[in-house]
Amino acid sequence: PYKFRLSRKELSLQFIRPFPQFMPPKAPLMGCFWYFLTKRPNLYTGMLRRLNIPSYHTKDLSILVASMLPMAILVNYFLFGRKYFNTGSNFVPATLVTFAYFGLAFLTYGFVAISLRNRFPDDHDFFKRLSICISIFFLMSAVYISVLLLGYDYFHFSGYTYSENDFGRSYLTLIVVNVFLTFLNEGVYRFEKYRTITTETEQLKKEYMHSQLLGLKSQMNPHFLFNSLNTLSSLINEDADKAEDFLDHMSKVYRYLLRNNEVQLVTLDTELTFINSYYYLLKARHAEGLQLTVDVPEFLRDSQIPPLTLQMIVENALSLNSVSRARPLHIHIGSSEGWLEIRNNIQPKMNNPETSQVLENIMNKYRLLCQKEIQLLETDHERLIMLPLIPHLETIPA
Repeated sequence: PYKFRLSRKELSLQFIRPFPQFMPPKAPLMGCFWYFLTKRPNLYTGMLRRLNIPSYHTKDLSILVASMLPMAILVNYFLFGRKYFNTGSNFVPATLVTFAYFGLAFLTYGFVAISLRNRFPDDHDFFKRLSICISIFFLMSAVYISVLLLGYDYFHFSGYTYSENDFGRSYLTLIVVNVFLTFLNEGVYRFEKYRTITTETEQLKKEYMHSQLLGLKSQMNPHFLFNSLNTLSSLINEDADKAEDFLDHMSKVYRYLLRNNEVQLVTLDTELTFINSYYYLLKARHAEGLQLTVDVPEFLRDSQIPPLTLQMIVENALSLNSVSRARPLHIHIGSSEGWLEIRNNIQPKMNNPETSQVLENIMNKYRLLCQKEIQLLETDHERLIMLPLIPHLETIPA
């Protein structure tokens, strides 16, 4: 009677054939129950997900179904003995009621565990959190088993009568399951946390490589080099002192690019120093067509931002807007309540290039570094980008 079949349905029916009282044609209710166990195992899980119940990790509901159903069957076997399996009229109602009851208990255990994790989130509180958690679970388990057994006795469910021996066996079983599930849930949570951090780290590396590529493309492209060298050549003939200053700022720009290749954050003061040198190169080419003003108080300059952020924003503004002596492009860098503000007037070019990837790259870096969003406000005449300033002592997950 236990010969294996390729079909799951045939295998399921072949397995229960020695128990004809459980066969679907003779027990319609048991047939429905067996259908949901073998054909639709994710239906119950999907229903609970739609209820938006807080979970300890993403596998909560799977563990609930996989652990509480055997637990319900085992406890009912302790209470009713072999007669629990004799007829579907005993097996199905008792299993469904107990499974629903233990499922509710599982969710309340999870609520307690989540509350304690929020109260003691640090790694050095791990054993303290688990000790408190398991102690509370011991008390809750005693209450849940008592209510279940007394309820069966009160309603004379299948002729059951309360027994202390039944309480002891059921309580001990629930305690063992609770301890096992507590460590299992903690292990799954830590593994998912490790996997999330690893994924975010890899994504952050990709974003920084993309950021470096964008920065280098704007600095190392032939047009920029040609314009810079052409400007330097003109200054050498016209004013040797200005040519020396230009070369000094040009070296600072490339030195900054090389030194900050793998740095996640730099101080705002460092970035502003760099943007000053970068502006000097742009100013030599655009003259009165480009105006940059910086008004950031000293106490904010120890804050941090991702490197090359300001350079990409300034380059983006130059790409989108026309620049001329008659209609200069004004860029203002200021601050407001913990935010760095970059404003520029809007005077669009005839054919604007596609530059959405620049802002998208900056947004992704901020999401990964500090889980904050940048703000973009635009009117017909002005564009405002607001960057959250990261405190200097804030720890960034690696």
